[in-house]
Amino acid sequence: MNKDKLWAPWRIEYIQSIKPIECFLCQYPKDNHDQKRLILYRGDETFVIMNYYPYNNGHLMIAPYQHTSELSDLSSAAKLEMMDLMEKSIKILRESMNAEGFNTGLNLGKVAGAGVKDHLHLHIVPRWNGDTNFMPVIGHTKVISEGLEETWKKLFPYFQNL
Repeated sequence: MNKDKLWAPWRIEYIQSIKPIECFLCQYPKDNHDQKRLILYRGDETFVIMNYYPYNNGHLMIAPYQHTSELSDLSSAAKLEMMDLMEKSIKILRESMNAEGFNTGLNLGKVAGAGVKDHLHLHIVPRWNGDTNFMPVIGHTKVISEGLEETWKKLFPYFQNL
């Protein structure tokens, strides 16, 4: 069986960096600087934010406003909104970036790969046929073909129609 691998050695910079004392998933929505913080959409219970250390262009995260690491702590409304926003985000990424597939999921706990272990968030990573190449494996470099701000400007209008 042939399995695809999603290599991300450039993320080591984030993994090894000193983390701020305050949770950015709590702080950024309070700042009201959505473009600077790469927030694309604010729901009643959750919000959509671009990942600062993306696996691919258009890597999004959906996080509850509530600071928790446990799904069981979330209200039914928050869980439903997360799933609804995942569905809508996938549709937007298909329309705006011609994404052909997606990796989605939660990394619950540090041992599961959670970079932010205390504030759960759902990842949506758009994928394209042939989007992996030799650069991450050989050169420890990921080619991100578009800047975060440009991607935010591309995606933001789509999220305003939700």
